[in-house]
Amino acid sequence: MRILFIGDIVGKPGRQAIHRALEKVIADYGVEFTIANGENAAGGMGITPALAVEILDDGVDVLTSGNHIWAKKEILPSLNGEPRLLRPANYPPGAPGRGIGLYNLSNGEKVGVLNLEGRVFMKHLDCPFRVGEREVAVLRKETNIIIVDFHAEATSEKMAMGWFLNGKASAVLGTHTHVQTSDEKVLNEGTAYITDVGMTGPLASVIGIRKEVALERLLTQIPWKFDVATEDIELQGVVVEVDSETGKSRDIQRIRVPLNGM
Repeated sequence: MRILFIGDIVGKPGRQAIHRALEKVIADYGVEFTIANGENAAGGMGITPALAVEILDDGVDVLTSGNHIWAKKEILPSLNGEPRLLRPANYPPGAPGRGIGLYNLSNGEKVGVLNLEGRVFMKHLDCPFRVGEREVAVLRKETNIIIVDFHAEATSEKMAMGWFLNGKASAVLGTHTHVQTSDEKVLNEGTAYITDVGMTGPLASVIGIRKEVALERLLTQIPWKFDVATEDIELQGVVVEVDSETGKSRDIQRIRVPLNGM
């Protein structure tokens, strides 16, 4: 089975990339299941119910998220009502939404998706390692194909999660930093890993934000409102090839799809 995981969708440019490029990417790589991190789809921070529907209608099967999922309060009812929209599983009990999902494919196969958030340089949430171990065990009762979106800041924490779930999850894929790394590999017990899958949005920017705004914030320390850039749009992610029976990955491939000329 080939699974496409798309890096953080940033604002309207990121949504345009999904709308214009996703169908061709799915066809070109023989993708059977698509996951995308959508927590920055609305103006660079958060997501709305209408935008979640838009992205799902464009061919994404599951939307994961992270610490910015709470930025648009109108999304809260959707977190409880839309099973294809996940938030990190290690938020405290009582937080809206769910952190894991089990999805049935038309061929009868099932894919489990787990969303976790890191703690290094981020919020003091429940331990993502212990929560991850517990939730993977829950999913493995139904399927061996399990994809983990680990939304974290620190490279070391992401690497540690890859080794921690090695042999238990099909893939541990890092999100949040918006910069695609070149360390994709299949670990020795069959778990595909990459520190960050990248960003789907404008590359002529500072992680999606207009350069001038980012520089002004850094130079003056005044919290100017984020403004999403618009130039050099690209879809970034990875395609993971998973053995449907064992759940172990055979291969992971980085992809970058510029919108120029599309």
